[in-house]
Order: sequence, then structure tokens, then C-alpha cells
Amino acid sequence: MMGPKKTESRRARVLIVDDHPIVRRGLAQLLGQEADLVVCGEAEDAYGALEAIKKLTPDIVIVDLLLKESSGIGLIKDIKIRWPKLPVLVLTMYDESSYAERALRSGARGFLPKAEAASKVVEGIRQLLGGGVYVSDRIASRMLGKLVGGGPQAEAFPVDRLSDREFQVFELIGQGLETREIAKRLHLSPKTVDAHRAHIKTKLDVDSATGLLKYAVQWTQFERGG
Repeated sequence: MMGPKKTESRRARVLIVDDHPIVRRGLAQLLGQEADLVVCGEAEDAYGALEAIKKLTPDIVIVDLLLKESSGIGLIKDIKIRWPKLPVLVLTMYDESSYAERALRSGARGFLPKAEAASKVVEGIRQLLGGGVYVSDRIASRMLGKLVGGGPQAEAFPVDRLSDREFQVFELIGQGLETREIAKRLHLSPKTVDAHRAHIKTKLDVDSATGLLKYAVQWTQFERGG
């Protein structure tokens, strides 16, 4: 009887943060097949994730960048501040180095697109638990190419000029949300969102609200297309 208990005690506790129940269920089933991993809890938004971390003390957190009524980037920053040694692996639909760079700067230690094979998720979790950093081969190649091609400050896309908050607003514009909807989603005032819109237009050299919407929609479609 002592054997199973010892095996259980060695299993790393994983918290899954994703606003899609099907994704959470699929990850739980995947990780449940691993002898060294166990899903200790789930959350669909940043508030629920922070509460779960306090109560469940996971060894690692898997976070999507698009969460219900909250921001994955903001959550990563909060985790980094409150639990600086807790590794965060981003698992998202986005497949672009711009997102990976922002996530890693915010405190994540790994980044994987959801299109990657299930084995990569398990591999990434173990890499982070061992103290390492993990990104998909495609993302790593793009990040290295960007660095070698133009130096540390190189910008592959104009959107790289946006701050994290401006980037969040830009993403939501691309999803078709109006100012009040964006304000509610990000817990900001409409006036603050309008200010971010103005800064975004300046940085992207866009001279109208219609032009910004078109730009944001095209960017979102490009990102989701891989």
C-alpha cells in the first residue's frame, strides 16, 4: 500500500486556466495518463486562477492568453509578482513570436500553440518543472531569426511597438468589440480605452477608426491562421 502513496506524492500538480471547458477536459485527460503529473484544479478566468493557486498550491500553471472576462498576459504578470517561482506555460491558439515574446517578458517560462502535438505539452511541462524554458520549434526559429536579422530591438511587425495594454485593446478591436465592451472586459474606463486607441493609431500610423478596425481584424485573422 505504501507504493501507490509514494507514487502519488511525486506527481507534479498542474492547474489549467482556459475559458473553454472542452479544452480543460482534454488537457486533464491527457495529463491524467502521465505517471508523474496530476491536474489539481481548473479555472476559466484570472480571478479564479489566482484563488485556485492560493488554495491548491500547484507546481505549474497552464494559461491561455484569451480568458473569460480577463487577460492571460495580466494573469501571468500577477502570478510572477505573487508567486515568482511558480512556472507558467502558455498554451494558446496564437502561433506568432509577438505573443511569445510578450508572454515571456510578462513572466511565463514556456509558450506553445494549441496546434502542437499533445506530446509537446507534456514535454514542455516537464521542462519547466525542471527549471528550464520551453517554446515550440517554430516559435524559437522565428524569435532567433528576428534577433539575428535585426538585433535585440528589431520589430518584425508594427504591432510590436504597442505596449502590453495597447496590444490587448488592439486584439479586442480585431475581435469586433466596441469601446464600452473593451472597457468592461479589461476593467478600464471608456475614456482610457479611447486614449489607448489614439496611441495605437499613432504607433501603427493609422489615421481613422475604420482604418484601425480593418488593420486589427486583418491582424487577428492572420494570427489565427497560423
